[in-house]
Amino acid sequence: MVVRSFAAPPTPWSRNLAEPQIDPSAYVHSFSNLIGDVYIGANVLIAPGTSIRADEGNPFHIGNSTNVQDGVVIHGLEKGRVIGDDDREYSVWIGDRTSITHMALIHGPAYVGNNCFIGFRSTIFNARVGDGCVISLHALVQDVEIPAGKYVAAGAVITTQQQADSLPNVQESEQNFASHVVGVNESLRKGYRCADDIACITPIRQQQDDSSQPSGKITADFINIQPFNQTNQNLTDIQVQRNEPMNGDLAQQIRQLLAQGYHVAAEYADERRFRTGSWQSCAIPHTSEASTVISAVQAALVENEGEYVRLFGVDPKAKRRLTETIIQRPSDKPAVISNSAPSNGVSNGSSHSYNAPKSSSNGAANPSNGDVYGQVRQLLAQGYRISTEYADARRFRSASWQTGPAIDASNESTVIVALNSILAEHAGEYVRLVGVDPKAKRRVVETIIQRADSQAISIGQSNGSSSYSAPRAGSNGNSGDVATTVRQLLAQGHKISVEHADERHFRTTSWQTLPAIASTSESGAIAALTNYIAEYSDEYIRLVGVDPKVKRRVVELLVHRPGGQAIVTRTAVKVNNSSNSSYGGVGNLSADMLSRIRQLLSQGYRIGTEHADERHFRTSSWHSCSPIAASNESEVVRALEACLAEHGDEYVRLLGIDPKAKRRVFEGIIHRPAK
Repeated sequence: MVVRSFAAPPTPWSRNLAEPQIDPSAYVHSFSNLIGDVYIGANVLIAPGTSIRADEGNPFHIGNSTNVQDGVVIHGLEKGRVIGDDDREYSVWIGDRTSITHMALIHGPAYVGNNCFIGFRSTIFNARVGDGCVISLHALVQDVEIPAGKYVAAGAVITTQQQADSLPNVQESEQNFASHVVGVNESLRKGYRCADDIACITPIRQQQDDSSQPSGKITADFINIQPFNQTNQNLTDIQVQRNEPMNGDLAQQIRQLLAQGYHVAAEYADERRFRTGSWQSCAIPHTSEASTVISAVQAALVENEGEYVRLFGVDPKAKRRLTETIIQRPSDKPAVISNSAPSNGVSNGSSHSYNAPKSSSNGAANPSNGDVYGQVRQLLAQGYRISTEYADARRFRSASWQTGPAIDASNESTVIVALNSILAEHAGEYVRLVGVDPKAKRRVVETIIQRADSQAISIGQSNGSSSYSAPRAGSNGNSGDVATTVRQLLAQGHKISVEHADERHFRTTSWQTLPAIASTSESGAIAALTNYIAEYSDEYIRLVGVDPKVKRRVVELLVHRPGGQAIVTRTAVKVNNSSNSSYGGVGNLSADMLSRIRQLLSQGYRIGTEHADERHFRTSSWHSCSPIAASNESEVVRALEACLAEHGDEYVRLLGIDPKAKRRVFEGIIHRPAK
């Protein structure tokens, strides 16, 4: 760690040529500048790009375990002082365990207390900020004294003492976040110091080298290559395959890409460029005329004989690649692409193409029910997976599609049922079907199967399949609803059981199971349920439907509350077609939300929650609830309901988080405060 620190220059107001004093345990990045009478306390982190100049106003004090992040500027006027915690005068005093975040400006005379958080690009000038304050991003605090433990919202301008005195208190979650930032930067400080210490870093490097050694020989024919000269690419891995598509299949693939409004492009590379992923573009015209594009691809194959050639589709709206396929290798003869359209969508070889629905005039598919069903059958037959994406009219224009619930099934009828549910849930929006090759980890087809300006379709299937349909959430709980539910469960071969909970256990969703209902007749099951309700009339009772084959619950119905108030509330079903359900209280998450939770967990995502009062909701300043580490559905629901119970008078939203990409994949409000 070579620190760039300099003595203060000789000036009429400072002739002592003081130099920075840095505690040995601190880490000051070499790309930061420290000038003059600056004291850096123990365990301080000074990040790259900071400028701390005590060459006019001085001295400066930066307390223990404080972090000063990238781009921060700390300076002071010649005149004007603040009293530090040691009762001495300073131009700038920053206390202990405080975070001065990216691009913030602290200009003396200024005092910032202990355990404070100064947000991105905020400015503190001629002001005093008390202990434990949180200043959000882009805020200005000038000519005032902020009392301890106060919160300044994002973008706020606090320039009068009256404004400062009326600020709200910092909430516990904001204090926890500020502490979390200090902890993160403490870990960074230790890591940077270790990186500069050869004795510390050598064992780590040796361990990394050992873990990166290949376990066996990898042949070039099966290596995954990530090109270096591509931007806006949606593929994570491009699998190079020895067997390119059959000639007829290649022509059909080109037609399908063009039919869906995509451009067709090609690239070539010799052996050396192929190894480095440095592909060069072929001259393929951007036209929707299939014969012209096929002829151009054929010419590219002949012109680049003895080299690698790959074909891909380009979405002109999203400006990204859809799929890539190597269609020629150096050892191959140039293929002759058949320009005749096949009589059906299924080829006899190892096809990479499909019988896509015909395109409408604007390039978006407008399939019939049979087209979609046939395409689903064809994709599943070739071992591909099915997924969906949806977008409203605004997102569709910008090609900002959102991923629909995962369809993990490979059974044809199950996939169709799931697709129908998704189509119904997103009526009035665009929905497109995506075929995914799980081995190559790439998309093989994208087809719009529903448009925002058309009626929601229902995909027909030849062999039909029944699906459970429980009463809608919010039903009044009459005996007919319960009887219908029992009848449907028994008709599909499901088992029925009952659970009960008193008030305390209900609040924590700690249900106790009663003996299962053995009767397979509707009347017998209803009679057994009635007996349980009579026996536990002072408790909550819910009916549970269980699929004995897959050993999982398919429905939960709250059928009784203490005091004899019967109610039927669906809290868990396979699919709910209602899109406007909302949270209605503890122990009563909507079926839509439970279905969404189940789908997120099945895809390996984590669940999180955030809450906000009216003030923070208006400024989109959400605060995290306690982390949910569980991946079990019941534990996640229990944690969600605990958050809802704790923040019942605030907005609460559910988060789906991809732990690998470290990004959010879903946000949805599950509770709003009563007006």
